[in-house]
Amino acid sequence: MRKFNFTTLWRFIWIVLLCFQGGTVSVYAQVFLNSQDTDTLTIAFTGDILLDRGVRRQIENRGIESIFDRQSDSVFRCSDIVVGNLECPATTLHTPMMKQFVFRADPEWLGALRAHGFTHLNLANNHTVDQGRRGLVDTWHNVEQYGMTPVGVGNTMAEAAQPVLLAEHPRKVWLLASLLLTLEHFPYLPDLPSVNQESIDSLRVRIRSLREADSTAVIIVSLHWGREHTLEPAPVQRTLARRLIDAGADALICHHTHTLQTIESYRGRYIYYSIGNFIFDQQRDINRRSCIPQLKITWNGITVENHFIR
Repeated sequence: MRKFNFTTLWRFIWIVLLCFQGGTVSVYAQVFLNSQDTDTLTIAFTGDILLDRGVRRQIENRGIESIFDRQSDSVFRCSDIVVGNLECPATTLHTPMMKQFVFRADPEWLGALRAHGFTHLNLANNHTVDQGRRGLVDTWHNVEQYGMTPVGVGNTMAEAAQPVLLAEHPRKVWLLASLLLTLEHFPYLPDLPSVNQESIDSLRVRIRSLREADSTAVIIVSLHWGREHTLEPAPVQRTLARRLIDAGADALICHHTHTLQTIESYRGRYIYYSIGNFIFDQQRDINRRSCIPQLKITWNGITVENHFIR
């Protein structure tokens, strides 16, 4: 139910008194009343963004603008907030971890993401640590330098787990991001800078706390999880996702598999098990299809428009 404060109530009464004509409320008062319910916040989410390997070659040969397209740009122009999953560190530091796939992007390329509408970048994934903790912290600061907000990262694990407030109007919108995969050769040291690796049970507690504090808040969870190159989530993922919805989450928008997986409605809430790649160099058909969910939030509810891209 929408909150209606006394200031708004008295303002409405005042307008009604001014506009009351012949026993009928003027159209001006009706416009005022309707305007209170027309505010809409639009948030778009994209999947994995890789700015290295084949994408790096494309940028170097054809320019940074070549990695964007009109279809996604049109979605971003109609969105107040755009959240992407940055699947690589963006740093000048060359301190690679000992792992199979190690990525690194040039920091100045972040400016192009901002120019195309991105406002938030999720760092809670298994590749933003590819250049070690120093590279992670540098990436975090570079994201901020280019005018975007990092999500799922902090000076400690507890700090990285803190929900990010995406917006306060027309109601509060919280985003929680967590990596549910084991990191290669990256020890779990909770008192040092890290990405969030909060468990499902801990997320449930955090979601319940947010819900109890504000029954009108919108709570969105982004998990980096699942088996790569598959089209269906594992049965255990379905169980865990529904537990988060039962705890009070309004939507799960997840990634990692590099494929578009099942989109599910559960108790009127939305579960995207994996929305696929957004900018990547994988060319197989299974890896090319993805989705940009666009959430439209009002006081009365949440609707979703899915933009499928190839």
